[in-house]
Amino acid sequence: MLASQAIDRIRAFPPRMTEFTKQFWWGLASGDFQTTRCDGCERLTFPPKPFCPHCWSEGVRWVPLSGRGKLYSQTVVHAAPMVFQEETPYRVGIVDLDEGLRIATRVLSETEPGLDTAVEIVVLQYRDGPLFAARPL
Repeated sequence: MLASQAIDRIRAFPPRMTEFTKQFWWGLASGDFQTTRCDGCERLTFPPKPFCPHCWSEGVRWVPLSGRGKLYSQTVVHAAPMVFQEETPYRVGIVDLDEGLRIATRVLSETEPGLDTAVEIVVLQYRDGPLFAARPL
């Protein structure tokens, strides 16, 4: 179960929810971080997909992720698209999850965490739905 943080506003750019991805977003709202694993080659994919991009199998299943990893890279965005202007400056980064996946996400930190810093994924509970971000442990 992931930690969560309430955000008292709506998401600047809500994700597109499809019939397939609603399991991810509904799970995230409940504190579960998950993705898909191929039944054929056993490889994980993030973001979750209804097919395996490695072997093209349509046999995938949902599996939980720990939400733990290490910060691989990061940057601070000062000049953002108009929809994110009110949130600047904000930090984004690449996180290597313990399960071997590399994901891009917002990084919640007032100071600049060093590379290889241990991080955890947290649920950002906006008024209109969840998003996720990483924060240093």
